[in-house]
Amino acid sequence: MVEGFIGNSRPMQEIFALIKKIAIVNCNVLLQGESGTGKELAPRSIHLLSPRKERPFVSFNCGGFTEELICKELFGHEKGACTDATATKIGLLESADGGTVFLDEIGEMPLSMQVRLLRVIQEKKILRVGGTKPIDLDIRIIAATNKDLKKAIEEGSFRKDLFYRLNVVSLCLPRLAERKDDIPLLISHFIEKYSRTFGKKTKRVSPQVLDILMEYDFPGNVRELENIIQRAVALEEGVVISAKNLPSDLQRLEFRTLEGDGLRTLEEVEKEHILRVLKKTRYNKSLSCKILNLPRTTLWRKMKKYDLPSEE
Repeated sequence: MVEGFIGNSRPMQEIFALIKKIAIVNCNVLLQGESGTGKELAPRSIHLLSPRKERPFVSFNCGGFTEELICKELFGHEKGACTDATATKIGLLESADGGTVFLDEIGEMPLSMQVRLLRVIQEKKILRVGGTKPIDLDIRIIAATNKDLKKAIEEGSFRKDLFYRLNVVSLCLPRLAERKDDIPLLISHFIEKYSRTFGKKTKRVSPQVLDILMEYDFPGNVRELENIIQRAVALEEGVVISAKNLPSDLQRLEFRTLEGDGLRTLEEVEKEHILRVLKKTRYNKSLSCKILNLPRTTLWRKMKKYDLPSEE
């Protein structure tokens, strides 16, 4: 299970199935999606499921670097190619020979570098800065972006020919708001992770916290949810995460989750919460017990008490 790629929702099952299909095929892949959706996780999954898994996996972020630095990092240089080139340096592309190269934020790559990358893809050779002898290169490229590359092509900031070379297979990662069924499972995963990291005994979230998180749109996607849970585990002194340890803007959402004008009985709240968890886990009893922190026999007894269905 790849962290951030946890999920039983239909959108994620479709993503998992597509990753398995394209992993074994030696073609370039273009990943698209908003920040925080897991674009940095999919490439490694593809690599580990591919025939190249025993060879190097190299990643490089194309954003925030000067053209000169990108050129040196990706292509390397020969000794004496520039004033600080006191020795030959092998670039990232060459170091990944036989393996996979992940180019994140490909939409930020300067046009001159796009030309050089296109030549590498077409000729399957690389030329170090200051070099005269092309070097054979066997790599698979996986690129990712949160930009609209077709719009960038129209604006002249991205090459159309490079786009089609990279976009052999396109993988669009869904927003967390489009896969809310996965939120309870992700919450449990991140609580377990950060409880272990921080040496805490935190086990679960309160029903109120779950309601708040299920109602929230998560503009930062899975990364935002992870940050919220990390913060809550760090602050929580007990076993159950309470709303007071959520960010202040989320605490205000608690009032929107109340139903009706009056307060409900404890049994009403418990019945609603159990039913919500069952639905969100698609009536997976083992997962529901884990989220609710209940023995399986207790869950069955409460389902019978509240006359809850055992499946949809």
